Amino acid sequence: MADSTFDIVSKVDKMEAENAVNQARKEVDQRYDFKNVGASVEWSGEKVLLKAQTEERVKAVLEVVESKFIKRGITLRSLDEGEPYPSGKEFRIEIGLKNGIDSENAKKISKIIRDEAPKSVKSQIQGDELRVSSKSRDDLQATMALLKGKDLDVALQFTNFR
Repeated sequence: MADSTFDIVSKVDKMEAENAVNQARKEVDQRYDFKNVGASVEWSGEKVLLKAQTEERVKAVLEVVESKFIKRGITLRSLDEGEPYPSGKEFRIEIGLKNGIDSENAKKISKIIRDEAPKSVKSQIQGDELRVSSKSRDDLQATMALLKGKDLDVALQFTNFR
């Protein structure tokens, strides 16, 4: 019998991110505490750009955006938030979306699988994802549960379970 496999990936659904940003933009436009402070949320290429006149207001806009991402099912580990920086008369924060598992985190995950997962489970790094294989599907499911329980720097999704 052939090995069973699954892939470990870290991807953000672009449409869900788009919806979260649109909901945040609507809330910022409607809320009274954001009136007359130049608060805005918009896409700037692949990043989300937050603007406001003061550092405190731009951080409040960030909280609104984070809450919308959580409601849309996107974990905050998928966001690469910058620090507030002044730009002219306003403060800005850029938020990038993390896609793919970088080699450092892939090595960490691979080491966890090697050390703590059942012995029949093997992993290999393939670009920005990991392929995990084993003869036993139960061992693969135990490996998924193990990785879900770990506190890693990246949001993980498990795909192509065969």
